[in-house]
Amino acid sequence: MQPLISVVSPVYKAENIVEELVMRITENVKSITEDFEIVLVCDGSPDASWEKIKKCCKQNNFVKGINLSKNFGQEYAITAGLAEAQGEWIVVMDCDLQDNPNEIPNLYKKAQEGFDIVFGKRALRKDSYTKRLQSRIFYAIYNYLTDTKQDANIGNFGIFHNKVIKSILSMNDSVRCFTTMATWVGFKQTTIPIVHEKRHEGTSSYSLKKLLKLSQNIILTFSNKPLSLMVKFGFILSLMSFIVGIFYFVQYMLGITDVSGFTSLIISLWLIAGLLIMFMGVLGLYLSKIFDNTKKRPLYIIEEKINFDNAENKL
Repeated sequence: MQPLISVVSPVYKAENIVEELVMRITENVKSITEDFEIVLVCDGSPDASWEKIKKCCKQNNFVKGINLSKNFGQEYAITAGLAEAQGEWIVVMDCDLQDNPNEIPNLYKKAQEGFDIVFGKRALRKDSYTKRLQSRIFYAIYNYLTDTKQDANIGNFGIFHNKVIKSILSMNDSVRCFTTMATWVGFKQTTIPIVHEKRHEGTSSYSLKKLLKLSQNIILTFSNKPLSLMVKFGFILSLMSFIVGIFYFVQYMLGITDVSGFTSLIISLWLIAGLLIMFMGVLGLYLSKIFDNTKKRPLYIIEEKINFDNAENKL
């Protein structure tokens, strides 16, 4: 029998959070229905997170555990959970309890008004100043290079109809970004304001370096704007080199510059070195993404599953 609601949460370095996470999710989802499941995906966590997940699975058969063979990353752990979730409605949330489980009934209630996707919009982020600054930098770069308007206050937390999830899973992109994909597939979407809690413990594993790398991967996958910018920049650089070339050519003709080869050297340095190095770099990045897709490697590998009717590994 298909459960009404599935809650999918990727787990990483959360050994002291898992049990409370399950308890709070259970309390709130039971206010909606008794027919639900919680899918916890251990993303190669180096601590005892998987042991805690197994304990919760043993105590409650509606808790289902997936242990990935290594740390594939949050977006891939989400994908693994979505592929196994069976609910008509699927909630995606982080495990650190900053995504407040108390908001799940509000998300579901809004969805019943006829929406297929309801994102939670954090009215007041409880992250550190550094984390908020990193997020603003990430979304500023992302929005400019993709010509979209992604809200920095909207993360993965939300509720989605299973037809939305099936559409997302059908996308074969090797680079995964759940929020972007959910927005791209369409359907009826909306947001509701939610309470954003302080992190239960520890610090975020997303450094500025990781955020910039993530934005680069997403931009190269979902946008060709860098290529168009490359053309524009190349035109500007060529125009500048042409102007500089005329300037030095006039100086040469007037006898101001009498060093043999100086004019051609300046033009060559501006035009060839600047254009080729940058252009080849951008093209190389796009080619690397094409290469990654042609390898057809699985997005993730499951080492162990618990409380699933069909327990074989699923890629």
